[in-house]
Amino acid sequence: MEFLAFIPSPAKGEIDPFGIPLRGYAFCIIIGVFVAVWLGGRRWIARGGRAGTVADIAVWAVPFGLVGGRLYHVITDYKLYFGEGRNPVDALKIWEGGLGIWGAIVLGALGAWIGCRRRGIPLPAYADAVAPGIAFAQAIGRWGNWFNQELYGRATDLPWALEITRVDGGRVPGTYHPTFLYESLWCIGVAVLVIWADRRFRLGHGRAFALYVAAYCTGRGWIEYMRVDNVQMDDVFGLRLNVWTSIFVFLLAVAYIVVSARLRPGREEVVEPGDPEDEPSSSDAGSSSGKGSEESDGSDESDGSDESDGSDETKPAKKL
Repeated sequence: MEFLAFIPSPAKGEIDPFGIPLRGYAFCIIIGVFVAVWLGGRRWIARGGRAGTVADIAVWAVPFGLVGGRLYHVITDYKLYFGEGRNPVDALKIWEGGLGIWGAIVLGALGAWIGCRRRGIPLPAYADAVAPGIAFAQAIGRWGNWFNQELYGRATDLPWALEITRVDGGRVPGTYHPTFLYESLWCIGVAVLVIWADRRFRLGHGRAFALYVAAYCTGRGWIEYMRVDNVQMDDVFGLRLNVWTSIFVFLLAVAYIVVSARLRPGREEVVEPGDPEDEPSSSDAGSSSGKGSEESDGSDESDGSDESDGSDETKPAKKL
């Protein structure tokens, strides 16, 4: 009996759900975004946030992230679009693959910052909530590379080798290490690690997100080192550009965790402006308790509201 000795690649990069042709790469990205928003929303609500906030901010973060990811890819792989015999218009064809996670995170964070500013909530708390979802989204998105027969490693005859059959784009038919699969599995592990560490150590002030970044960079470094596909800027001092980027970003993430833990230990409380349960807001309450006792004789009204109607006793504070 003959057993399959490799992972076959799809004959084409499209799928036909409901009879509508859709690029497999785009489909994986879309599913990943939905998973990230869904899980991020659940985690945000668990921390005291309101339903719908994560999705509202994602309206800003996702488009910014896609633009950033594409820009990073085009800049670092410029020869694919601006080299001899290339068509610069192809740089706009995002559905054919090519998103750099580093650019996606940077501009995605900018978009999230804008959304958070509009909602009046702290970006670090939001980043902590969505971090595992982003890792899961990356795990799903990597399967888009399988549809495009890209992101593969050195040649191998292992049973889980990836078969490459296309010859366009500098590909050489054969069986290779499925580095897209390695990274997908690694991202799942990163998501699980962040969820566990967040529950165990009550990470706050952006440290859960920083842990995700550090853990992802650890895996991306060695996986990137295995890649041989022709979709990368020339090596820098003997290493691929993304290996150096992984090392640099890893060091930044670890430094942030250490410094943040010293300066702002614990986990911040999530309170969204406009929440009926938080009226008057904590800042108003603080000002009334600090100034009201000096301006009037009603000090009992400012710090004794719990004794007046017991309303605060029926609504437990959101503490994490």
